[in-house]
Amino acid sequence: MAILLGHCNRRTGCKMELPGLAFAVWMFICFYASVDSYPSGKIREACTSMIPCHGSSPQLSPEHTITVNGTEFKPGDNIEVHLSGPDFEGFFIQARDAEHLDSPAVGSFMLVDRKLSQLLTCGRIKNSAVSHTSKAKKKYIKVYWIAPGDAPKRVQFLATVVKKYKLFWVKIPGPVVSQPNVLSPTTPLHATSEAISTSHSVSYLSKPFNASGCGSMKFCIRNPSNCDPESASCFFLSFQEEKSSVFIEMSGPSEGYLAFALSHDQWMGGDDAYLCVNEDHRVHVSTAYLKGRSPPVLDSENVLEDVSWRLVDGILQCSFRRSISLPAYKGRFNLNASYYIFLADGEASEGGLIYKHRHQPLITNGVYNVTDLPQDIGGSRSPQLIKAHGALMFVAWITTVSIGVIVARFFKPVWSRSFLFGKEMWFQVHRMLMLTTVMLTSISFVLPFIYRGGWSQQAGFHPYLGCTVMALTIFQPLMAGFRPSRHAPRRQLFNWFHWSTGTTARILAVVTMFLGMDLPALDLPDPWDTYTMIGFVAWHVGIEILLEIHSYCLVRKVEVIEDDRVQILQSLTSAEAEGRLFKHVVLTIYVSGNIVFLIAFLAAINHI
Repeated sequence: MAILLGHCNRRTGCKMELPGLAFAVWMFICFYASVDSYPSGKIREACTSMIPCHGSSPQLSPEHTITVNGTEFKPGDNIEVHLSGPDFEGFFIQARDAEHLDSPAVGSFMLVDRKLSQLLTCGRIKNSAVSHTSKAKKKYIKVYWIAPGDAPKRVQFLATVVKKYKLFWVKIPGPVVSQPNVLSPTTPLHATSEAISTSHSVSYLSKPFNASGCGSMKFCIRNPSNCDPESASCFFLSFQEEKSSVFIEMSGPSEGYLAFALSHDQWMGGDDAYLCVNEDHRVHVSTAYLKGRSPPVLDSENVLEDVSWRLVDGILQCSFRRSISLPAYKGRFNLNASYYIFLADGEASEGGLIYKHRHQPLITNGVYNVTDLPQDIGGSRSPQLIKAHGALMFVAWITTVSIGVIVARFFKPVWSRSFLFGKEMWFQVHRMLMLTTVMLTSISFVLPFIYRGGWSQQAGFHPYLGCTVMALTIFQPLMAGFRPSRHAPRRQLFNWFHWSTGTTARILAVVTMFLGMDLPALDLPDPWDTYTMIGFVAWHVGIEILLEIHSYCLVRKVEVIEDDRVQILQSLTSAEAEGRLFKHVVLTIYVSGNIVFLIAFLAAINHI
């Protein structure tokens, strides 16, 4: 039995019954729009109507109820929302303006049980709806609704519940929560306050940060470069000197934590760190000390002032003030010196326990003094040594190896009468390309070990396959150095081993690159990188098939006369020579295509 919430008539509003014409339109869409069922709950099509296209009308008297833990809210508050009742399979929850229930969803949600519920994005508001993850029966759902900064005066919760495929209720009305006071546009940035365990106060931010003053009044770090802090994909960190202190702003897409650290080098360990952690839907700001690659050690004393935060639509923001010099606090660096700056994000549990950052932290390319001349810079989430490792491997296995294989396989007859430094031209070109591959692979192979200072335990199968490819890469030219003469009895055996070793190395290299592209240290755009690599493999295989077909057609032209082997060889050589122009054209196109793929990968590595 499948569960589906799909397109329906928006005029139904929040009523529990459908007028005849609206119901007819709704049924037409359901049966003729070729929409499949969604037992997984990924039902963004229902964002507006909240009506499931199950081929029947909704029930009138709901059996399920929505409850909340409060009647009033302020921007940034978290409201517990409960959906309960007899066993049901699917559900869809939203919050809307109580005065305009046909308006878009309001605010965002946070999950309690990811096995039963998942977040959906309706319109431009991230995580603005909650639905089921499967059609498994359930009796109770609990989520948190986060009030946005621009929330209407009164907000009502609505739910659609599917008990069985043709038994469901639409827009079950829930409680209405309201604001005691509405923030005016002139309300200052720090709008509300609450006491915490220290002597300092914590305020709620009423609006997102902005990049005005970056490079002129404050030192800013943005990722991607020059991104707008108000956008849903921008990581932002700013420092503004104010007399003997520095005011710091940090924001980014995270529902767990954001953190930055000041470091004397580009390695984790011995660093001065600052964390903004989502603890039970409130942001806790603290200092910490990083020791090696172990979890940060949070400080028991709070040295930060004017702490403010905001958690809306999946964007975490926090700001605070810190004295430039804190000689009484061990582990706190002076802010008037130069450091590498790290910016990281990751997940956190409801108790505030933080997990390892979900992707490579952003690291500035050099040391900076945040109290010196204001600058507006970016950074890199991929270390230079790892970038070089990826770039050299791409050059070796996308260009030199592939071209060298094509030359050896299909250009022996074409270039057999051309010589370069006393050897046949095809052989010299092949050998030069393969030796270049060995050199590039060897250099690239050692770079991750230099960066990591040893073996990486976090890279999965990539390093194991990489070592295998390196071993085969070294073994191949060593074996070629001992190849028998052309007419020796063991030459066929050598040819077979040479081909099988090279082919195995190429296949493993491609698999290794596929695995490496998904590692956070390289920070390639996903899934673009995978599609591009698939495109290259298809391109190479297609060219080989084309040349194989061409060679087969030439062989068919050979006339066998009295089973004379010499005559057959001469005829075959003549036939191959006839295809010289075709092969040169194909090789030119192939090399050009490989260069295009290589440029695409190098541009992705450098985020051009």
